[in-house]
Amino acid sequence: MSATYCAAAPGHPHHGPYHDGEYGFPSTDERVLFERLVLEINQAGLSWETILRKRAAFVAAYDGFDVDKVAAYGEADRARLMADAGIIRNRLKIESAIENARRIQAMRSEWGGFNAWLQAHHPRDKAAWVALFRKTFRFTGGEIVGEFLMSLGYLPGAHEPGCPVYARILELEPPWLAIRPAVTA
Repeated sequence: MSATYCAAAPGHPHHGPYHDGEYGFPSTDERVLFERLVLEINQAGLSWETILRKRAAFVAAYDGFDVDKVAAYGEADRARLMADAGIIRNRLKIESAIENARRIQAMRSEWGGFNAWLQAHHPRDKAAWVALFRKTFRFTGGEIVGEFLMSLGYLPGAHEPGCPVYARILELEPPWLAIRPAVTA
């Protein structure tokens, strides 16, 4: 997409619905958080459109992003995922999804869950988030972490202020509002 996302996405069969109803919208749902993390990891080196086109296959392949089911995956599941042409068949990305599901499970007892972990560490700037994610999860570099957090409202920048979706997101009081600099008159 050559124009800004807010200019190019509306009306696009894949980007449009994501831009208008998900990107930048806060969520506390563990499945949504896990799905977004897995999709952002799989997007590394590819276009977001590729991931959006394969999204239904990812949902099916990863049992609806049920953390407990993915955390229990064994060798047969790894082989199944590596053979699934509907998803990205990259062993490191598949292994990270399984291991990250296990780490999210562990967050339940220590933090109360993935959402509670995010809330407990907010607010942070991108660099601090990246450092924390690298210590906590697998396959989480700067771009992956930045997009993951922006897509869920923890970092600003998902939408331009003139975008109609921006106003809808502001009404939801996304977490990034706590870190934006004060506007002076």
